[in-house]
Amino acid sequence: MVFELHPHLAAGTIELGDLMLCRVLLMDDSRFPWLVLVPRLAEVTELLDVAPGRRAGLIEEIAAAGMALQAETKCDKLNIGSLGNVVSQLHVHVVGRFAVDPAWPGPVWGFGEARRYPPGQAAILAAALCRRLGFSPQAAR
Repeated sequence: MVFELHPHLAAGTIELGDLMLCRVLLMDDSRFPWLVLVPRLAEVTELLDVAPGRRAGLIEEIAAAGMALQAETKCDKLNIGSLGNVVSQLHVHVVGRFAVDPAWPGPVWGFGEARRYPPGQAAILAAALCRRLGFSPQAAR
């Protein structure tokens, strides 16, 4: 089987590029700085489905994404989670939270309607995150 990004994950996100294991997406929701990491593994739905060596790599990529997001946004807290109730393809949310954000202190999932980034703003954040993650900003589309 070949890895294919689930259409629901592709919708509403901006593809930043690939780490060693994961495709990195930026949620197009200006309310919350939010990355989604999707392991490029076919038919994997649970963290437990990832082989132990690769699982350790996945955890390191989640940590790298969190550090990049925290460094770039100066968020107060990181929320990291893998739910999979709507999309079963394994994916991990890394969300920067602020004590003043509209969903605080509750979860961001299902909170209100997404607000797309204004023109150009997503590209600026995407480029900065790409640099921090070590891949070329032109990979962002």
